[in-house]
Amino acid sequence: MHEDHLTVGQLSEPQLLARIFPRLHQGPGVLLGPGDDAALVAAPDGRTLISIDTQTQDQDFRVEWNNGYRTTGFDVGWKSAAQNLSDINAMGGTATSLVVSLSMPPATPVSWVEEFADGLTAGISGLGAAECSVAGGDLGRGRELSVTVAVMGTLAGKPPVLRSGARPGDSVAVAGTVGRAAAGLALLESGMAVTGLTLEQRDLMDSQCRPWPPLAAGPLAAASGVSAMMDISDGLIRDAARLAAASNVLIDLDPGVLKSYATPLEPAAALLVADAMEWVLGGGEDHGLLATFPAGIQLPEGFTAIGSVHAVAPPGDNGVRIAGQAADTVGWDHFAD
Repeated sequence: MHEDHLTVGQLSEPQLLARIFPRLHQGPGVLLGPGDDAALVAAPDGRTLISIDTQTQDQDFRVEWNNGYRTTGFDVGWKSAAQNLSDINAMGGTATSLVVSLSMPPATPVSWVEEFADGLTAGISGLGAAECSVAGGDLGRGRELSVTVAVMGTLAGKPPVLRSGARPGDSVAVAGTVGRAAAGLALLESGMAVTGLTLEQRDLMDSQCRPWPPLAAGPLAAASGVSAMMDISDGLIRDAARLAAASNVLIDLDPGVLKSYATPLEPAAALLVADAMEWVLGGGEDHGLLATFPAGIQLPEGFTAIGSVHAVAPPGDNGVRIAGQAADTVGWDHFAD
């Protein structure tokens, strides 16, 4: 059978692994990598950051979107790397290794799995996480494609940056983008044929399928005196509310700065008869950073001030304002209908 039509059900697990292993990124922190019952990972700091995320077909991505775009294995591999590396970044750390569990139907093309491994490696390298190795994982049979990645990281002797450190008088800042991935998702879910989209609109789709978290920004913020920080994965307002609750403060955002994020999204919003500001406030998966810095600290490179921290919000309040007015954009909820 021609290679283009080969499926995973036609190979044994060792044969499939033999195609995957050479494609996986290897950094310096793994002492024993794929091929044994468990990996052996160095932990020179004596502490290990760890996080885990799952992508499931028809919940987190579609094999074919409404606008005709087909999700590639490369897309899923890249995004698996990006969303996990971002969690380590948000703690002020550096990713050192990850393990992958991939479940798939037997009819899945072998080329899709190879593309997934290539996307995972390209995401690690392209996003600037060269020290992170793919240490191992698991292959399994399932009714749909599902990828779970657990990532480990080091703080290199520094304390972790938590969500709970914001204090009244701090400035609020963002690194990376907000709203672009949500705009891309709206285009993917629309009936607008992908072949008819502009280059700028296709770039928005890439922001959803292959996000670019600002990995240099987390450790830089930690070294600059950041007081609190988190990954923006479920929407700016929802995640700002989480940071506000953890720190027992109120966050007030500047509508003028928020508008600057919405303006580049206006052409796509006009095409879809949507509100670009809703993408900025409620859209997740850009995997930028939301951070607070004490007054008088110069924001590190890559961060933009978007608001300020004030005293605790009243009971029952979500803790987020825009120019003093309540901000109640919902954001992403995995268990909402």
